[in-house]
Amino acid sequence: MTESIDAITRSAGPAMPEGFRAMMRGFPTGVAVVTTTDLDGRPWGLTCSSVCSVTLEPPTLLVCLRAASPTLAALKLRGAFAVNLLHEGAQATAELFASGTPDRFERVDWYADPDHGSPHLPADTHAVADCRIGRTLPVGDHVVVFGEVLGITRRRGRWPLLYGLRRYIRWPRA
Repeated sequence: MTESIDAITRSAGPAMPEGFRAMMRGFPTGVAVVTTTDLDGRPWGLTCSSVCSVTLEPPTLLVCLRAASPTLAALKLRGAFAVNLLHEGAQATAELFASGTPDRFERVDWYADPDHGSPHLPADTHAVADCRIGRTLPVGDHVVVFGEVLGITRRRGRWPLLYGLRRYIRWPRA
């Protein structure tokens, strides 16, 4: 079946940023909260949907964080972070960590992982990856952070939270 030419939108030049945003809004993805602590032990974190596996040997993932983010600054100083993959009931936590609210860690259940030190959000996650920074790569107004995975915590019976088209959704049941 061929689409009608009226159903196609093309973006280039000055329209490219909005076309790119619209394209990426239509690509649903999992939701994570990236956490770390600064050198004084203060927790930092933000909601992130730019998470991707890179390689199994060594186990590596990447996250993309805004270059001006205070969480990124703490993460780079600490050299370690956790990627808390949120479960389907954690929309409020996703919104809290996306909001920039300064007391967000006072509003959620969390603990510093005893082996790696980064904050875990046990009530809100289906899995957590503890990472150390392998390398960083600045790209535009963001920084790609490659994390060498040191440990994984998984919680059975929880399903991922997804985000797309500017809304949160639950993973469909089979």
